[in-house]
Amino acid sequence: MQQAVPVPAQAPRGPTALGGRSSGAAGDAVFALACRCAGIFVLLLLGAIIVELFLGGLQAFRAFGLSFVTSTEWDPVAEVFGAGVSIYGTVVTAVLALIFAVPVAFGVAFYLTELAPAWLRRPVGMAIELLAAIPSIIYGMWGFFLIVPLMSMHIQPFFIDKFGELPLIGELFAGPPFGTGIFTAALILAIMVLPFIAATMRDVFETVPAVYKESAYGLGCTQWEVVRNVVLPYTRVSVVGGIMLGLGRALGETMAVTFVIGNANRISTSLFGPGNTIASVVALEFGEAQLGSLKLSALLGLGFILFVISFIVLAASRFLLRTRLRG
Repeated sequence: MQQAVPVPAQAPRGPTALGGRSSGAAGDAVFALACRCAGIFVLLLLGAIIVELFLGGLQAFRAFGLSFVTSTEWDPVAEVFGAGVSIYGTVVTAVLALIFAVPVAFGVAFYLTELAPAWLRRPVGMAIELLAAIPSIIYGMWGFFLIVPLMSMHIQPFFIDKFGELPLIGELFAGPPFGTGIFTAALILAIMVLPFIAATMRDVFETVPAVYKESAYGLGCTQWEVVRNVVLPYTRVSVVGGIMLGLGRALGETMAVTFVIGNANRISTSLFGPGNTIASVVALEFGEAQLGSLKLSALLGLGFILFVISFIVLAASRFLLRTRLRG
């Protein structure tokens, strides 16, 4: 007597299953199309900004040629414009800001991830994030009413008395202690970019697998050796990315720098001397520029140069990272 063999039930082929599969495929296609459009939109927006700045500054580029980049003269009355002073101030203040901010940001991130007790990590981390949320004009007002008097009465006189008469480096600290200047602007920028760099470093330091650090400690490494030989190599790319994020804000910062840099169109060998940046010049002069004038074209040309500087910095960082990773 033969036994009946049960036949496995087949999946239904009705409209419900087919409809769910087709709707899922359609959703994937729509999602892929939306992501592709978002990426293309970013590229188009970036290209439109570049083209608009270049076309707007074309009149100044044609009028002054290469001297527009190298000249230090800015005379709206005579309609003679040069970007040399602004480029110098932008680069020097941004570099000094990174020199001041990066070591402090590294110390904050290292403290929060390795040294701070658990109950203190969250309040300090929130304080760092709140610093990043403060508007730049608040930093500018705070710097003008608090940091500038402090610089003029205490810090600048100290450096001028101690180092102003020394050969070579004395030129960096010469001049009257007005309080405003390149050094003060760099200090304010350092405080502004510190939260971005510190928060990025803290987040990437926390991504290091615990087994890597525990293995290093088990071999007898100190905390500094663990950070130098394990944490930093593992997070190198992200750390440099955070520093570049801070540099990008330092290069383009406007209002805070305008308050404290002195806004003088000259290049001074002293760090305490006044100066300006591309962003501060555009902020101060744009309201007086008439549509179609050479001055407006020069200001748009300054914007294009600032974009080029930012692009060069980003490209250089990418190149250095790629070289080190291959090595």
